[in-house]
Amino acid sequence: MATITSASLSSGITPANRRGGQAKPFAELRAFWRQFVDRAFNPYRPELHYMRGPGPAWRAKHLSRSN
Repeated sequence: MATITSASLSSGITPANRRGGQAKPFAELRAFWRQFVDRAFNPYRPELHYMRGPGPAWRAKHLSRSN
């Protein structure tokens, strides 16, 4: 599960967030939502593809040989 963090709004206004002396009030909110959507709806789920050991077909093939 991914953890999403964001800087607090009271952290101050950096020069990157200023435009002509005014802060972009929605820049942080937009960045948060963009990051949230990217992580929440990312179709790649590596935990679904990890192998957890031999499956039933492997057992049927190899256990019949050992008897």
